[in-house]
Amino acid sequence: MSRVQPDLVTFGLWLGLLAAGAVAVTSASLELSASRYGDSLHLALRHGIYLCGAGIVLVLVLATPTEQWRRLAGPAWLLAVLLLVAVLLPVIGRRVNGSLRWIGVGPLTIQPSEIAKFLLVVYLAESLRRREDRIGRSLLELLAPLGWLLPPVVLILAEPDLGSAVVVLGAAAGMLLLAGARLRHMLLLAGAAAAALAGLVLWQPYRLQRLEAFLNPWAEDVQFGSGYQLTQALIAFGRGEWFGVGLGEGLQKLFYLPEAHTDFIFAVVAEETGALGALALCAALAWLVLRGLAHGRAAEERGDRFAANLAYGAALVLGVQMLISLGVNTGLLPTKGLTLPLISYGGNSLLVSSAFVGLLLRVHWETAAATASRRRVIA
Repeated sequence: MSRVQPDLVTFGLWLGLLAAGAVAVTSASLELSASRYGDSLHLALRHGIYLCGAGIVLVLVLATPTEQWRRLAGPAWLLAVLLLVAVLLPVIGRRVNGSLRWIGVGPLTIQPSEIAKFLLVVYLAESLRRREDRIGRSLLELLAPLGWLLPPVVLILAEPDLGSAVVVLGAAAGMLLLAGARLRHMLLLAGAAAAALAGLVLWQPYRLQRLEAFLNPWAEDVQFGSGYQLTQALIAFGRGEWFGVGLGEGLQKLFYLPEAHTDFIFAVVAEETGALGALALCAALAWLVLRGLAHGRAAEERGDRFAANLAYGAALVLGVQMLISLGVNTGLLPTKGLTLPLISYGGNSLLVSSAFVGLLLRVHWETAAATASRRRVIA
């Protein structure tokens, strides 16, 4: 069998983003680590351990044929639901800041909503493959895959974790469109989803406060309350100007900007590297997403609908989460806790994001191998 060229560009983007994230996390967490743990490198070293785990996960996913993932689609959905149910049980779930989002396993914590993103993409990829000839016929054909997606999404909302639920639904909507769903059907579903989202915002007072702060974060009654994170992030962008204040020289991470090493790490990057550094990071993330979509298109052209759906789903989850995180940091979206893929501190996010990149690399490798095989037959 002839040698198949791996996707070195996607692999290089993954490595580069992990390296950029390591630098950003180290800079953003030095003072917090020193204050909380007595060691300024505590969180940076833990992030380094997560990076090693991310590499192992990428290799494992890359080594797994997509056909194996197809056979595991049903169990993947079941495992996602079981994990999401388990985290809501007080004896298993760990409550932090009023939310049940983590399961403690010794010194480690598992975030089921992150793992569920990967598992649900695998399930939905197979569900859409089985319906590829019917998905565009009527609105009812869309309800079957969405119906199975609804229970895990409701469980995610129960944690509560609105951000992850929006990521899952946004990626699912993109997968449906790319699978052949009609735009008018998707617009009807989008209208229903928007109404449900409005209801969720009005149902929880803190979400309504975040929306009010988003509309006017500088108002006297919110800039030091629900609008505090956004105003501090905007100050970071203003201080960074075009070229930044220099790596490690940012001030907003000095306990002004909450969650500087996780949810608002992009604001720290913008302050220290300026608009140019922030735009370069956005370009690298966008390039990774676009390559993933291109791999899905190539797999679709060779007739492998499941592999195409996998690549589309992986790229869309990364892309939707990236857009939400960047939107929150820049004030284009209401404040919501969500990590920036491959950049923010957090083991669960890093591992799952790297698993998605592993899927993209595997789909490309199988497509390249099939193309090379066809050429040999023709020759």
